[in-house]
Amino acid sequence: MSAYQAKFDTPFGLVGVRTEGDVLAEVVYLPRSAGTQASSNALAERVGVQIEKYVADPGFRFNLPLKQGVGTAFQRRVWDLIAAIPRGKTMTYGEMARTLQSGPRPVGQACGTNHFPLVIPCHRVVAANGLGGFAHHSNGYLIEIKRWLLAHETLERQMLIPLRA
Repeated sequence: MSAYQAKFDTPFGLVGVRTEGDVLAEVVYLPRSAGTQASSNALAERVGVQIEKYVADPGFRFNLPLKQGVGTAFQRRVWDLIAAIPRGKTMTYGEMARTLQSGPRPVGQACGTNHFPLVIPCHRVVAANGLGGFAHHSNGYLIEIKRWLLAHETLERQMLIPLRA
């Protein structure tokens, strides 16, 4: 049995969806080589429909039942702040840290541990001097996903600095 209840191919990459009963337990960006997988339940299908709506309209707002009690209290504070960042805007790790009276590294760790990317748009958190990391990575397909999502949400191209060799 697969660890996922669906794997959707999107313009920005492969998205794995894990559900537990009637709640969304996790959204994961996967390498395209992981292959697609049809939805095995109604909630996974609903997630797929909402991802399609987001791809068609970057202003679309996800409305999904998220698993409660995921993450530490600090991570949930970070995720709540991320969820408040409007489409087309970004916030730096440092700005978030000041708001939360914390440091940028713990904020970055909480961003990378987000169980619900897209729904909680952690791609909108950037470094003070550029793109920053994504899902605990600083290069590869995950950074390309972050670039695509930010561009999709109509941010200025100069925010999308090229990958360094």
